[in-house]
Amino acid sequence: MSTMPASHGHSEACCNIPPVQSKGYSAKGSYEEFGGYKTYVTGPKDAAKGVLIIFDIFGYFPQTLQGADILSSSDSKQKYQVFMPDWFKGQPCPIEIFPPDTDDKKKQLGAFFEKFPPPSVAKQVPEYIKAVQSKHPEIKDWAIMGFCWGGKVVSLTVSSPDNIFKAGVECHPAMVEPEDAKKIKIPLCMLASKDEPVEDVKKFEQNLSGPKHVESFSDQIHGWMAARSDLEDSRVKEEYTRGYKTVVEFLGKHL
Repeated sequence: MSTMPASHGHSEACCNIPPVQSKGYSAKGSYEEFGGYKTYVTGPKDAAKGVLIIFDIFGYFPQTLQGADILSSSDSKQKYQVFMPDWFKGQPCPIEIFPPDTDDKKKQLGAFFEKFPPPSVAKQVPEYIKAVQSKHPEIKDWAIMGFCWGGKVVSLTVSSPDNIFKAGVECHPAMVEPEDAKKIKIPLCMLASKDEPVEDVKKFEQNLSGPKHVESFSDQIHGWMAARSDLEDSRVKEEYTRGYKTVVEFLGKHL
């Protein structure tokens, strides 16, 4: 399913993922405000490349913060400043309603998506980047990465006519729509879980016209690289690490 070698067996010298912590992770970054949004910021202050992370609906979780720190420090050839804004203003979706296996949970999840539909967030991204750039003019090139709900935000953002991102990454994306891919012209990496519709992922890949890496982690759940990752499970930890290694290598080639 990929136009590049799958990452199962190859290892590039530039990629050096630090040991992933299963629990008790202490984030390396800090929180700042840009454009009215509290933002987790990590990475070298002089890095000329930036990565905007659109987290999943559960907001700031240790697994997601650890992922941001991994991206900011794992490529020995180039460094990134990573920014993860809180689009939910401190009111993320409660993780306790997942999986949405009751009518009440389904109702709560539906209400959350109505309050924060991906198109509304995608429209705010350009102004947010302008706010960051006003304080960080040293950043010349940008990538965008999204988890779950954030994956849809990525698709909508990079397919817009005024897209400023040079590369995009979607991890276990929600609402995979093959038609979105037809408008995406930049390099895109999609790492799917076992829970995304296989045919939709396949058609999405076929509709991408630029450089791409599309890969299914077929024994992982929707959310394994973000808030729903059970890093105390050795197999999940292994695939979480491999997922971030794949992303670091992709960005190293295309950003």
